[in-house]
Amino acid sequence: MILAFCFGIALLIAIADVLFILRTKKAGTVIHTLLRDTILVFLLHFGVMRYCFSIENVYSASVHEGAYTFNTISICFLVGAVYFLLYAVISKLSIGDASPVRRPHGNRAVKVIASVLFGIGTAALTATIWGKEFFGDLTPDQILINLNSPTEGTDASVYISGIESVVLTTALFTAIFTICTFTDKKLVLTLKEKAVTVFPRLAMRITAMIIAVAIFVGGCAYGIEEFQLVDLYHSYITASTFIEDNFADPDTVKMTFPEKKRNLIHIYLESMENTFLSKELGGFCEDNLIPHLYDLAKEGVSFSHLEEGLGGFQESTGAGWSVASMVNMGTGLPMKVPDKQNQYGDADNFLPGATAIGDILKEQGYEQTVMFGANADFGGLTYYFKSHGDFTIIDHKEVKKRGYVPNNYKVFWGYEDDKLYEYAKDELTRLYETGKPFHLMMETADTHTPEGYLSPKAPKPYDSKYANAVRYSQEETVKFVRWIQEQPFYENTTIILIGDHLSMAKKFFEGLDGIKKYHRSCYNLIINPAGDLGDIPEERRFSRDWAVFDMFPTILASIGVEIEGDRLGIGTNLFSDRDTVFEEFGVDYVNDELVKRSNFYNFNILI
Repeated sequence: MILAFCFGIALLIAIADVLFILRTKKAGTVIHTLLRDTILVFLLHFGVMRYCFSIENVYSASVHEGAYTFNTISICFLVGAVYFLLYAVISKLSIGDASPVRRPHGNRAVKVIASVLFGIGTAALTATIWGKEFFGDLTPDQILINLNSPTEGTDASVYISGIESVVLTTALFTAIFTICTFTDKKLVLTLKEKAVTVFPRLAMRITAMIIAVAIFVGGCAYGIEEFQLVDLYHSYITASTFIEDNFADPDTVKMTFPEKKRNLIHIYLESMENTFLSKELGGFCEDNLIPHLYDLAKEGVSFSHLEEGLGGFQESTGAGWSVASMVNMGTGLPMKVPDKQNQYGDADNFLPGATAIGDILKEQGYEQTVMFGANADFGGLTYYFKSHGDFTIIDHKEVKKRGYVPNNYKVFWGYEDDKLYEYAKDELTRLYETGKPFHLMMETADTHTPEGYLSPKAPKPYDSKYANAVRYSQEETVKFVRWIQEQPFYENTTIILIGDHLSMAKKFFEGLDGIKKYHRSCYNLIINPAGDLGDIPEERRFSRDWAVFDMFPTILASIGVEIEGDRLGIGTNLFSDRDTVFEEFGVDYVNDELVKRSNFYNFNILI
């Protein structure tokens, strides 16, 4: 509604210009004036709101409180009125030399080129700044894979933020630059009846071109550096045989299941880090934001990169976002940049050559369900879970279909985590009553970037919305675990809790990057593993260099599966005494190799 009102106001100002200021009423001139004024007034209003009042999501009333809509429309009227008055005054004055301007050959082309270069450079700069602030440290594989994957179900705030921070900001500054570049005026200073040209037209053109080239080169260079686009080159050009050399094929590796198969509950905790612990406990926060998860960790097995205390996996190539994390843990393989034969989101074409944990458990007779508070179509997850285990999928679409929420219900990415856990209780009861071993997988969403989502039921002990979201989410998770532990199936059930990737809430972690010795890590915990795995020696739990793909064989081992060689994919069973590939070859070396093109991956996994 705000957007429509503001466009309407801008159009009214443009019409007023045509009626009261414009001298030539030719059709072409009228159309040009209407377009110019409408766009300029709208962009100027956006600029005032965004950069004078520091308001984000300018045209999204739902994220603001009070009389925001009225105030925004009023400011738009004010901006339009000021624009109209200034333009009326300027149109009556002669600035600089009013004599006819001789335009040298190629002059207009120079101005067009300068404006285009400036626009491209500004777009690169604003897109990079927005991407870093909104998503954190994006990697080239993540960018390209997401561009080749379905985006259904994406939270609308992502699009709104991108449009305002990139599209409108680029348009605003490019419009201002273009107006200054295309003006035929020159800056003249009159002193004692003598006119002195301070800034001649030629100097203006040269200056405009210098600025345009600087913005173009600087913006593009900044984007290339921040998004590590050189690595993207290596992903296509430079080849590596690392995956092929260290791959243990799940189709040929001998796996022995226990006579009584254990149930598996695997919960991906969105962006859940050990960094949310208090500083006294090894985190970054003044208060411990995850006290319930911290206490729960004493009841299970957690693998840490530290000598003591809660730690987690090392960051690895092709694993730094939710979909990729699921693929890594489910297949023991990184998610690599697709070639032209695979787009990740096509039906029956999501890693068709991979054997996932869902495939293995389906073959063993497991009943399998995956639950999301969001839309499972995002990133192609519907295809992934249907083609690798034929999971029952309960996502935002499905809960509306079942009547759990109204058909028009949507908050954040879909529906809240506290609802997700309530629906999961019903689904677990159903799975248990089938009489089959079951596998329930879930992913939370309320702690997603940029500020999370705060359920109406959530307390607000902190000023930070994100801190409150984290605190409430972890408490709801532990409540759900406690409910599971009271159920008749718990004794034969293993629970996996793990943060899917590091949080991308960049503003929340401001200041942390300057602490060189601090290493962020994700929470991980295995509760009630099979046999005596809960009593493994400390040297297998601490000072470990491991990656998310190591969870593939580790999860299977946690439900009592014996794996010959203790490796599946390129992942290693962390319960075993075998070194991970990170420990064997080094973290940096492995990540560098995983960036490169793998012909084995392209021709055996992707197709």
